[in-house]
Amino acid sequence: MLRLLCLLVFTMTLTVSAQAQEAEPTDRSATGGAQTLEDIMKRQEGLKLDDSFRSGVTGSPDNAAPISDQLGTLGGASDPDLWRAYRYNSAAITTQARGPAVDVLIQDGGMRWLLFREGPLLTYGMGSLGVMVVLLVLFYLIRGKIRIDGEKTGQTILRFKSAERFAHWLLAGSFILLGITGIITLAGRKFFIPLFGHEAFATVAVASKWIHNNVAWAFILALVLVFVFWVVHNLPDRTDINWILKGGGILGGGHPPAKKFNAGQKFIFWSVIILGGSIAASGLSLLFPFELPMFAATFDKLNALGLPQLVGLGELNTALAPHEEMQYAQLWHAIVSFVLMVIVIAHIYIGSVGMEGAYDAMGKGEVELQWAREHHSIWTAEVEKAKSEASST
Repeated sequence: MLRLLCLLVFTMTLTVSAQAQEAEPTDRSATGGAQTLEDIMKRQEGLKLDDSFRSGVTGSPDNAAPISDQLGTLGGASDPDLWRAYRYNSAAITTQARGPAVDVLIQDGGMRWLLFREGPLLTYGMGSLGVMVVLLVLFYLIRGKIRIDGEKTGQTILRFKSAERFAHWLLAGSFILLGITGIITLAGRKFFIPLFGHEAFATVAVASKWIHNNVAWAFILALVLVFVFWVVHNLPDRTDINWILKGGGILGGGHPPAKKFNAGQKFIFWSVIILGGSIAASGLSLLFPFELPMFAATFDKLNALGLPQLVGLGELNTALAPHEEMQYAQLWHAIVSFVLMVIVIAHIYIGSVGMEGAYDAMGKGEVELQWAREHHSIWTAEVEKAKSEASST
């Protein structure tokens, strides 16, 4: 029985090997050696294609006419040969321009960028926003609004000064505008044009672009102000561990002690600073692709650390043309923006309908004293002590 099994495996191996040897390359005689419909369909589907039949046909000096006769076309290279050499970066190009990838005349990475932009990026990005909204609705239906547990005192305590609230609302308002106009730009071709038509969308798209590019400066300014105002209060400490272990009191059982900002708010703060800073940096790179390229330098540092090789990506290309820089920057800009939008949606929920008294902190600047004692007991005690000492002197 064992011999029979071995014979069967051996026979199947020979059969597969024979079939592989019998497999003939694609017949391109009908196209004169050019790509076939099958080749085109494979490229459109993003399948791997051996295009050496094109990349290698870039002309040869041996085909040129003798030096004593009239010169042949481009010295042995036809116009299509020359364009293929440009296409596959095999042409000998000289230029007076200085900069990264200045000798790249044709770059075809735009198709991969477009497919990812209109496919996974848009699908998973918008899907993540929808999932977060659904989860918050379910949470509200199950948990309800987080109420003030104790009896209200009728007294208020100053939570945020006018300058702090200005910075917060400048950051919030600019980010909302940037998010809306960014989604319009990203999803316009796929969703809005079929709904409203080209002409109507063109007007909206032009306005969105203007708003996005100019409101970005307000976002960057607000990001700096918020960091300066609150970084001291958002440094991690031991109280954060206890707050996290008790789930912030959201699920019941009382609210754990917290300083001016609890662990949840600190997570929001550092998410906004880090992710928002990355969004701002990539946005500046998109506005000034020639002056502020980001990814070539980043890839160079990653290669030096060996991180791409560690995950099997090999050496990342560090000679990027300006349009390649913009393609990478746009994808990174959108991905990080979607992540931050998901986080901010949760923050908006807690700061509005999710928690009683929370909106007053940024809406009025002052909050109910009992709310402050329950949610930020350590900070409230410090403020009351300082006020008591000031009044006694």
